Amino acid sequence: MIVEVRAKNCYAFKDEIRLSMKADMRNKKFGANVHAENNFHVLKTAGVYGPNNAGKTCLIKCIRAIKNVLLNVNSGLMNNIFTNSSICELGITFMRDGRKYAYDFKFDARKSEFIYEAFKEIHKDQYGNEKDEFWLVRDTKAKNFLCVDRELEQMLPVVSGNSLLCYAIDASKFEQIGKMKRILVEFAKNIDIVNMNDIPLNHTIDLMKNRNRLQGKVVAFIKNADLYMDDFEYAEMERIPEGEEIASGKPEEKVLDIPENIMDQIRLVSTYKGVRVPSMLFDSTGTKKIAALASYVIEALEQGRILVVDELDSSIHFKLTRAIVAMFNNELNMDAQMIFTVHDINLMDCKRLFRKEQIWFVHKDEAGVYVYSLADFTAQEGVRDTTDIMEKYRRGALGALPDPELINTLLSIKGEAMNGE
Repeated sequence: MIVEVRAKNCYAFKDEIRLSMKADMRNKKFGANVHAENNFHVLKTAGVYGPNNAGKTCLIKCIRAIKNVLLNVNSGLMNNIFTNSSICELGITFMRDGRKYAYDFKFDARKSEFIYEAFKEIHKDQYGNEKDEFWLVRDTKAKNFLCVDRELEQMLPVVSGNSLLCYAIDASKFEQIGKMKRILVEFAKNIDIVNMNDIPLNHTIDLMKNRNRLQGKVVAFIKNADLYMDDFEYAEMERIPEGEEIASGKPEEKVLDIPENIMDQIRLVSTYKGVRVPSMLFDSTGTKKIAALASYVIEALEQGRILVVDELDSSIHFKLTRAIVAMFNNELNMDAQMIFTVHDINLMDCKRLFRKEQIWFVHKDEAGVYVYSLADFTAQEGVRDTTDIMEKYRRGALGALPDPELINTLLSIKGEAMNGE
């Protein structure tokens, strides 16, 4: 599970930002929303609010970049265009097998090389005291090198910076660095990142093609979403409904379109009142997105995965998005986690759904982009667990609210029309 994400001089973030999933255990409300293990307490969900183009998606990009770096694939990292520095700084703290680790790195986007990386384990006693145990520090600028594998420490100054240390060398020859690599890779592979505006059905199709208990749970999830659907299945070619209109039909959404060669091999079929129809051609955009998201949600809950969703509420009814969040917050969920961006203020509920530290905001002004939590607002500032958070946000008391002036566009259009332009 993710405990904290850190970023500086990356994408929209010029100054350092932190998204923390650490639970404040002084607050006993909604204990089921917290995963507790070995004296560590981590939030199961977090929702990020903010206006369009403020930086919510950039936060998702930072998580994706961290995942890609840990898997040694192209990260697409970019420094903030309003700074003179090309050094991107990213870091993540996470839980793995009951232990807490932190990994930080600095990447020179201009030279495409890593100039700093550090990995440590964080120990915590029963009194809440934390102690860092560094496994690796490789700082090429400050000439500071440390490694738990002493025979490797002498080599650090001459190791290439084109990739992380664990990929630049044969990590299997060094016990602790090899273990570090396994921890990082397993953690990164446990993260699924999806954008609801561009979510492919491929993942759900793959599950539906293989008949197992996950397939049944995906179907149950889709049917239980109250879509007036009797059934949802993967059908063999000979079982696909035929007809001239169906054969020539195309889904309206290009993002959800599947090439013909794949359509010839697989079919997702929805059943309404006993009538079976191709889902891709007959179901609504929202239904298709729910079907696409279903496999990610089920796998996360079944396998304890981390699901990161951009625009969770895109084309989905607010009661359904709320139900999805509630599944992750439920006490039956032991170790799955979901972080999502959202606009729907109906989810901004500290009375029945969220703890204060689970609601986050991204705010942008002339000086920069800021990431902060509802928990940063105190009772003295009028924000309590019983406060109507939605009303506070509507009035702009929490920031991260757009201020459109579209009436000026209308006046300009009408003014030009009256002047005959």
